[in-house]
Amino acid sequence: MELRIDRQAQVPVVQQIVDALHGWIRCNKVVPGARLPSVRQIARINLLNQSCVVEACERLTAQGVLASRRGSGFVVAVPASLAPGQQDVSGFAGADINQCPPLCELQLGGGSLPEGWRETDDLAYAIRQVSRTDMAGLFSYSSPLGLPALRQQILKRLDRLDIHARDSRILTTAGASQGLDLIVRTLLKPGDCVVVESPGYPLLFELLRLQGIKMLEVSRTPHGPDVAALEALLHEHRPRGLFINSFHHNPTGCSLAPVVAQRILQLAREYGLLVIEDDVYADLCSGPGKRLAALDERVIYIGSYSKTLSSSLRVGFVLANQAVIGRLAEVKMISSMGASGFCESVLACLLANGAYGKLVERQQKRLDRDRQTALQLLEDAGWEVFGKPVGGLFIWARSRMRDFAQVQAQARRCGVVLSSMTAFSPQGASNDWQRINVACACDPRARAFFRATASDRPPAF
Repeated sequence: MELRIDRQAQVPVVQQIVDALHGWIRCNKVVPGARLPSVRQIARINLLNQSCVVEACERLTAQGVLASRRGSGFVVAVPASLAPGQQDVSGFAGADINQCPPLCELQLGGGSLPEGWRETDDLAYAIRQVSRTDMAGLFSYSSPLGLPALRQQILKRLDRLDIHARDSRILTTAGASQGLDLIVRTLLKPGDCVVVESPGYPLLFELLRLQGIKMLEVSRTPHGPDVAALEALLHEHRPRGLFINSFHHNPTGCSLAPVVAQRILQLAREYGLLVIEDDVYADLCSGPGKRLAALDERVIYIGSYSKTLSSSLRVGFVLANQAVIGRLAEVKMISSMGASGFCESVLACLLANGAYGKLVERQQKRLDRDRQTALQLLEDAGWEVFGKPVGGLFIWARSRMRDFAQVQAQARRCGVVLSSMTAFSPQGASNDWQRINVACACDPRARAFFRATASDRPPAF
């Protein structure tokens, strides 16, 4: 049972063991009653102190994931009552975890941090704090614009990005996805056309199609959109808006060069173009750079905390002029009765006590280290890398084996799932580039896959 403990990470070792054991149990679909390897075995295989393994198992026992059996060590907990249709597994009490189904597949092209990177201690503390001190947050919707304390914290975050605004220009949302949805439904109408980047964000394409918005493609280069092609599209079609990732673009991982950013804003002013800047990976950015919203206050800016903190704690925000925010707030209240006051209170607590800032610092350092390793793995395997990103979550690359069926077959042998060939094209066109999630690229299954594509032989485990 390899747990992949990172001793240089600022995440406590015990917490890493808790997350890794929980992930193994879930991914292997281990039946309740199955016995884990002994504490001594787990510690020896992973070069860990036995006391750390014991503490991690005790935490999982407190959470109801494990149970302690005298003379048998730790076993996967049997639920108090089985769900309808669930198999009775009491006869498997003596089963060994090593005889369970193989490890679940690695989503190498996934769009967020894997669960093993998530940290629970600070989040659990904030949840308890809100439960004790903010009863309104437990039972009520947030205010139309969002929790005032949270909006003040968002202003501080924007200040660090040189985006200076008033809280009347901020609207909280249930993640960046709701922000995009509100913008599309409120500011665009069926038949409008907009410019989107190719490759780009698949869910944005689906949202625009759902609302009857026509998409014009502009190619993404390592420095941002192809501005010559963008100017030609604006001249010919006079589109209503441009949707753009400024930093650590999804899926290529590259960021806007300053000269490209300035040219985009010049074209926007000349053609009356609405610019929507999606910056959901801002907190995973460790380098310098100016956002479009810092250069022109007419830019509509979207941010999120779901990518770094929790995919379930859905909190994002939109920054725009006060008139636009007022319109978005009306649609938000009509369509969803507001956002979760509880989620916003928990996030405000984490931002105010500094825990969130420390969390993203740890994530940045870990990603920076894994990115360098991943780039070296890809180079050794002969993969072509697009732009060699210096931050964020993604690398855009393709194997020298241009037959995607071959690449996919090698991936399956290694327990790796790749992105669809058509996912990142607005029109569903095929290509052989792959989105590589940096947080997954150093996993043993990914390493085996890269080696297999280099040798064009099945991997040896």
